[in-house]
Amino acid sequence: MMNTSGRMRRVLTGIAAVTTSALACAGLLVPSANAGPAPHLLINEVYGGGGNSGATLTHDFVELVNPTSETISLDGYVVEYYGATGNRGNRCTLSGSVAPGGHFLVQQAEGAGGTQALPTPDATCGANMSGTKGSVQLVGPDGTVVDLVGYGAAAKAEGKPTKALSNTASAQRRGLEDTDDNSADFVIGTPSPMNSASTPAPSTPGTPDPTVSPTSSASAVASPTAPETPVGQTSIADIQGTTDTSPMVGRTVTTTGVVTAAYPKGGFNGLYIQTPGSGGVAKTPTDASDGIFVHSAKAASAYTAGQCVVVSGEVSEFNGLTEINGTSVTETKGCADVKPVKLATLPRTDAQREAYESMLVEPQGTYTISNNYQLNQFGTVGLAFGTEPLYQGTEVARPGEDAKKVEDENRARSINLDDGASWNYQTNDEAKNSPLPYLSQDTPMRTGSHVGFTRPVIMDYRFGWNFQPTGMVSGAQSPHSPITTTNDRPAKAPSFDSDLKLASFNVLNYFTDLGKDEDGCKAYTDRTGTPVTANFCTVRGAYTREAFHDQQAKIITAINVLDADVVALMEVENSASITYLPGQPRDKALAHLVDELNKAAGSQVWGYVASPTVVPPHEDVIRTAFIYRLDSVRPEGPSLILMDDAYANARQPLAQKFVAKDVRGSFVAVANHFKSKGSGEDDGTGQGKSNPSRTAQAQALIDWSAKEFAGEPVFLLGDFNAYGMEDPVMKIKDAGYTEVVEQLAPGASTFQYGGRLGSLDHIFANAAAMRMVSGAGVWDINADESIAMQYSRRNYNLTDFHTSGPWAASDHDPALVGITFPGASTPQPSETPSVEPSASVSTPPSGEPSVSPTASLVTPSGAVSDEPSAAASVTPGTPAPSLTPVPSLPGGTPGTPSATPSEASVSAPGTDTDDVSGDAAQTAVVPGGSAELPALPATGI
Repeated sequence: MMNTSGRMRRVLTGIAAVTTSALACAGLLVPSANAGPAPHLLINEVYGGGGNSGATLTHDFVELVNPTSETISLDGYVVEYYGATGNRGNRCTLSGSVAPGGHFLVQQAEGAGGTQALPTPDATCGANMSGTKGSVQLVGPDGTVVDLVGYGAAAKAEGKPTKALSNTASAQRRGLEDTDDNSADFVIGTPSPMNSASTPAPSTPGTPDPTVSPTSSASAVASPTAPETPVGQTSIADIQGTTDTSPMVGRTVTTTGVVTAAYPKGGFNGLYIQTPGSGGVAKTPTDASDGIFVHSAKAASAYTAGQCVVVSGEVSEFNGLTEINGTSVTETKGCADVKPVKLATLPRTDAQREAYESMLVEPQGTYTISNNYQLNQFGTVGLAFGTEPLYQGTEVARPGEDAKKVEDENRARSINLDDGASWNYQTNDEAKNSPLPYLSQDTPMRTGSHVGFTRPVIMDYRFGWNFQPTGMVSGAQSPHSPITTTNDRPAKAPSFDSDLKLASFNVLNYFTDLGKDEDGCKAYTDRTGTPVTANFCTVRGAYTREAFHDQQAKIITAINVLDADVVALMEVENSASITYLPGQPRDKALAHLVDELNKAAGSQVWGYVASPTVVPPHEDVIRTAFIYRLDSVRPEGPSLILMDDAYANARQPLAQKFVAKDVRGSFVAVANHFKSKGSGEDDGTGQGKSNPSRTAQAQALIDWSAKEFAGEPVFLLGDFNAYGMEDPVMKIKDAGYTEVVEQLAPGASTFQYGGRLGSLDHIFANAAAMRMVSGAGVWDINADESIAMQYSRRNYNLTDFHTSGPWAASDHDPALVGITFPGASTPQPSETPSVEPSASVSTPPSGEPSVSPTASLVTPSGAVSDEPSAAASVTPGTPAPSLTPVPSLPGGTPGTPSATPSEASVSAPGTDTDDVSGDAAQTAVVPGGSAELPALPATGI
């Protein structure tokens, strides 16, 4: 059963009652392994690592529990702490009382670290407890020892001490019994202190009424009479118990079950069994599960679903899953069939899911893909129940309590779809040479896409809750796949009835200087050992010319099909900042991109805005830039860079005024790339690190724009590294700017992180610019895609997912705004477009990186050569674009972070990584490019 930091605590009514009820119904006299609740106050949990290095909690604590049906007065009770050698270190007298089934929290000494205070303690004492070894003793009013817990190498203990604790682990009582053996009575787990207010006192122990919970996710049917358990065996329900940990851990049991799933390959090395005749009806949160995992590679190879087996072995917990280590598995006959439980909705709480752990279930209704990042590494897909994806809390609500409510709802709607294997497709050689589950160009498994279940699955817990297929899924067409899904890639960019289109596009580390040419630069390699991307180098893009061609082909296709007149780019190489190649022109990489765009178009269609004469003395190796269509606009005057101390840790904004050629009108565009969320100060507001920096950058941008471009229509666009309701965005809005995508395409998003969608990229218009806006939207070609589709992961798996199409050209989606000069129609909301299974786009040539800028049309300091020859940049034969659909914002129900390690890409040491989570970053090192929870993405460096 589950054992996490938010572990489901022990409920009094479920300890002896379920066992007694089940045996009574079966008419058997099989003795329970649980002796029943103790008749006295108990020490329930002990923790001595508070405030130590790596600890979350700031204080040590001792938690008491009352397992009886009567209130117990604490007058005269004493809690004593003893060091490992048996010397008493502290004595604390208690007062008050503990209600039946209630808890009492004794706060002990505070350490120097930790970030989270205990729940309000019921008593405050000062014992400086050891984090690894020691003893806690509870003494009654008459001086007798009521309970004693020794942990680690402790001299004082009941029976044998429990295992040693740590700064992140406490000793936790298994149930409410006391066998006078600490090693049997306690397990080690994540600290979870509870005080007297944590849970209401349950009713007196006894057989619970057979009522159905109103929040049950299955059909409203009362739990059935438990099937009979053969004499001398233990039922699976008794082994599971009614809490998050089996009451029989460490004991050898024998039980009978029907095989529901088997995994001879992929690393599970075992099978699931379920009580004969069970299933088919709903469970309540206080019911015990009828399914269990049997760890036995031999049995997994010998038996298949439908066979009945007798299993003997020791009970244990593995990564939160209750299992039997099957030392003996033999076939038997005469077992009644099991039935899957139809889940009309997803069980929302741990307690509801716990009742189905390891059982066969049949999900009903529609699920939406919310996270596909770990699909490339662990074969796991995050799902959200319902037809809407999950949104970042601070995308749809202000930071604080409102955003937390959104996240609570996200977690309740979330569950993973696993692949029936524990393989790491990044590190396991056999896995690398086996096709990834579920994923193909026909089934790209994009976030926001809908999924339906076509066969039963197992309700499983491995680091988190999963729907586990009943056999390993290998490839997109595996017979064990339990789902159907569709390809909903939008083949065309949003289209508006406008004079011009302005776009923002983060191109994810477009570097023409390659890792192979930098001394000491290491590489991330594919499954054959071939270098693909740079690994902790000055350059941050491709390592080889071949990988660069793959990257560039996607970007060129995306820009051409985007069909914008002006594109603000982020994460283009700042060639002047490549320190090992001194003297390079700042615009070298930008010029090469424009050359390749023109080659793809067959004529001089594109130009770029040259860098201004004055640039900041110290710049990042990536920068913002502008490219534009020569036939529709021209830059007027030189470009300008905002040089302000607020941008000391970010990319400085770049501004340029553009004049339309065929109609009378102009506007100013300012390209931005604010400080990322991956490093810097965390102000504790849930907006990621460096929120104060981004907020200061927003203010500097507002002030500068007002001064430099007074009276002009101004668009502020780019990667602001802030979600829609975070402080930097609100500051810009409060200054009189409108977020045009939010206004005209509500629910559109540009980024995926941690199983949540949101927009880090924005287009803001001041009042004068807003009068010119005739449409806005997002082209969902990148953020929704699996990272397996990116150039940086090519040949990481047996299946080659690479195409030169626009899909996964970056990790940010491009955003667009339509501009109509005076006399145009009023802006209209998004229209419903046609959605094609795959885009029909031409493959642009992949030119090699230039050593220096070539003949791209550009005017130094912004002046333009008059009327160059131009040709259409839209892919030949592509139909006229129609508006891309954008999801409506969820009506109040905008996923669950996996504790499993995930891949992440990295940047050069000391550079700015774009971790977009509001949580503390975790360290992980895997291939360069984009990244995802729990490690830091390499976008926005």
